[in-house]
Amino acid sequence: MTIALRLPRRLPAVSATVSAGLLAAALLAGCSTDAEPAAETAAEPTVSASVEADVSEGADTESAAPELTYAGQEGRTALELLLEADPSATVEGEGEMAFVTGIGGVEAGENEFWALYVDGEPAQVGAGSLVTEDGQEITWKLEAFE
Repeated sequence: MTIALRLPRRLPAVSATVSAGLLAAALLAGCSTDAEPAAETAAEPTVSASVEADVSEGADTESAAPELTYAGQEGRTALELLLEADPSATVEGEGEMAFVTGIGGVEAGENEFWALYVDGEPAQVGAGSLVTEDGQEITWKLEAFE
């Protein structure tokens, strides 16, 4: 799974790539003390993220709003995938009643909210109800109430 998080341009130039494998699979495979071979396990997905921000002289530094984008996976909800991509995301409520309040360390302000999009269109249901499909582009954007 690949995710991209864009932060406001008012931040100093940052470029980072983070790759993380799930430790559980490694522990299960590497810690067997029995003489029997370890059972094969399904490969766990690797989460890869990149964070980039660039401040150019004279650029409009206030116009870039934070965004998080990742690929849908057949049968998994947008909320499940969000929490896998960003374990620090903050959520009020659970399941179908979940309301995302923070992503990538950016909390929605008093007049802001994290909006959910599927393939560039606003989602018609909440993140806990939205069952994704392979190939869909799931995007979260920090937006202001109008």
